Amino acid sequence: MIFILSCRSTFAGIKHAKHIDMKHLRTNRFQNFFEETKYTALKNYLYNYLLRKMIIEKNLQGERPELILEVGSGISPVMTRTSHIVYSDFSFTAVKALKQSLGKGWYVVADGMHLPFRSGAFSHTISSEVLEHLKDDQQAINEIARVMRPEGHFVVTFPHRKFYFGNDDRFVDHYRRYELNDMIERLNLAGLEPVNIQKVLGPLEKVTMSTVVFCYDMLQKFIKNKKEKGIRKKSFPFMKGITFLFKWANRMYMALAWLDARIWPRWFSTILLINSIKTEKIRARRSK
Repeated sequence: MIFILSCRSTFAGIKHAKHIDMKHLRTNRFQNFFEETKYTALKNYLYNYLLRKMIIEKNLQGERPELILEVGSGISPVMTRTSHIVYSDFSFTAVKALKQSLGKGWYVVADGMHLPFRSGAFSHTISSEVLEHLKDDQQAINEIARVMRPEGHFVVTFPHRKFYFGNDDRFVDHYRRYELNDMIERLNLAGLEPVNIQKVLGPLEKVTMSTVVFCYDMLQKFIKNKKEKGIRKKSFPFMKGITFLFKWANRMYMALAWLDARIWPRWFSTILLINSIKTEKIRARRSK
């Protein structure tokens, strides 16, 4: 079902509650992470998340959004500076945790490929590192365009360059990476015209995350081997200290990642941002 967790009155943009068969939604590795307290304690300090958040918020600084929709917010939304926002995700666990930690705005559990909002409900929409997780990404983009007002803005970030697809993509269940022209074509099909294309992360991010995933896999195998031998897992009493170090290390690494993205040409970028506008001109040109 669709759940609405609201801090204020019920959100008027909901068309009607409709059933979503969760069996048809792909099992997402993040669902397990959302239930892991250590993961939720550290996730919002990750350098790549902080960088995406900073760049997306800067892209909307000159705007005056009346109402924003963030699709696939999970526990780490990239827009937190306003209360005029609806956060949506298909994980009830994630949405519940986000509401408890953030508080302001509206919270809706929904499938990004079948949004339960009326057409034209939002002035701005955001989707950051989400489309690559959806089997039918074009359907999701079409739905996002549908719930946008004319001349509304859609800000999307996505993994760039197909040849970068590797262990880190498989680890988080990516269906795909995109070439820039592929994403522009998908946006155009939905009546969205790019007005700004920006580099977010460069090759350093790919090297970093591939290495992290490899080390994580090795650690999991080590832990599993210990469990099979009956060795008890020791509790770790220094989580607060680790969180502090993790936070500041990622802030410093964020500056390095930002510089890396600026230095390399866009062709090498691993994450790109597109800010597009909903316009009938695109549809008119395509219908000729």
